[in-house]
Amino acid sequence: MSSLLPGSIKLQLPNSLSVRHLVYGALIGFSLSVTSTSLALYWQQRKREREQDKFEPRPMELRSDEVVDGVAGLIGNTPLVRIQSLSDALGVDILGKAEYLNPGGSVKDRVALRMIEDAEREGLLLPHTGSRIFEGTVGSTGISIATIAKARGYDATIIMPDDVAEEKVKALLALGADVERVRPASIVDKKQFNLARDRAAHFGEDSVSSHNAVLLDSESGVVTTTAGDIIAPEHGVITTQDETELRSKPRGFFADQFENSSNYMAHLDGTGPEIWRQTSGRVDAFVSGAGTTTMLLSIGQFLKSMNDDIMIALSDPEGSGLYNKVKYGVMFDSKEAEGTKRRHQVDTVVEGIGINRLTNNMDYGLSIINDAFRITDAEAVAMSRYLVKHDGLFLGSSSACNLVACIKLVKKLGWKDGQRIVTILCDSGSRHYSKVRTNDDYLHRADITADDRLIDDLLASLTENPT
Repeated sequence: MSSLLPGSIKLQLPNSLSVRHLVYGALIGFSLSVTSTSLALYWQQRKREREQDKFEPRPMELRSDEVVDGVAGLIGNTPLVRIQSLSDALGVDILGKAEYLNPGGSVKDRVALRMIEDAEREGLLLPHTGSRIFEGTVGSTGISIATIAKARGYDATIIMPDDVAEEKVKALLALGADVERVRPASIVDKKQFNLARDRAAHFGEDSVSSHNAVLLDSESGVVTTTAGDIIAPEHGVITTQDETELRSKPRGFFADQFENSSNYMAHLDGTGPEIWRQTSGRVDAFVSGAGTTTMLLSIGQFLKSMNDDIMIALSDPEGSGLYNKVKYGVMFDSKEAEGTKRRHQVDTVVEGIGINRLTNNMDYGLSIINDAFRITDAEAVAMSRYLVKHDGLFLGSSSACNLVACIKLVKKLGWKDGQRIVTILCDSGSRHYSKVRTNDDYLHRADITADDRLIDDLLASLTENPT
């Protein structure tokens, strides 16, 4: 029967041609999807292969003798550790270069060793001659210099602000360094800035019948002086014999970490290649604070030379001008206004990073920095305590700043698929007992909130553009 009841709907099956077209369309769509996916995977593999071509595999080694030669042999090749709590919470790998395991306790060991070795190669320093190394620092560089100076046959004089953590002063004294403490002053105060240089230039002046010959190395920018009454009176000419005697006498050497190119080269030749090797070239971002700026720029420069897609980000504490320099091209922060600072040169309890002037070493590559993040004192304090609680890591304030910046970078970019962010764990929290880690009275006087929940809130937040 072909008739239908009133109101009924006639159903018709598609003919064979329509079915074929439908099947062909589905097959073509599936094929295109598979092809595009395959092409994407192919190009990703090709990119990885190109990056691997730049990576020099570590050769097999016969590990029968691993004895290193003295303190210098202990510096560098520090491990890269995954910060488990932060990595698991974010779905990425946050990797910290454990520089606090260097013998002097910080990343500055690399810099101090390179500056001293370069000075020796250039004839500016000679071991076991009664020579003395001078430097102005907030602590870590001074401790590294004092450590290596003793091992190489030098004395050390460290000039530092009188408001730095007492642990650093005690470490310097224990290492046999002379410590000269001065009132904190702005970095633009020439008298303050040149104090270590002046001490080096006038080294040995009290000696009987002595004069000072000042030798300036134009490449490194450092000054070294030799005490000794051996300068020829006519036209200031020094004979070959006199020059030999001159270079063997005690001298004062101003290390000048801010302008010394050895600072930059220590990380370009050492830390950067180590990170590349330890990650097998798999790095998506590098994050670091900047004191002299050379660590961030030199490691960043090396990593960029291997893979230009790697993000380089600055972690900058309150009061430092670098954040505004990167973001807006102006070296200024509102907390630099006269009468608003708690301390000079950077208005923060964080020691070791932050600066309010452009150094010569910045010329090597300030433009490679892709982004910058402002880190508050409260965030740094909270992170230092969070790491102890969740990871058993007892780190200093600059390391805490770096890790807060890592979180902000990951949040901003929306990363959650196992990307790798490398940062520097600069020093141990053992140098910060009297300030950041345990001294709530100090934090209260400085009007800094010690709230460990800040990091939990930061990890849980959905802020798209944290700065």
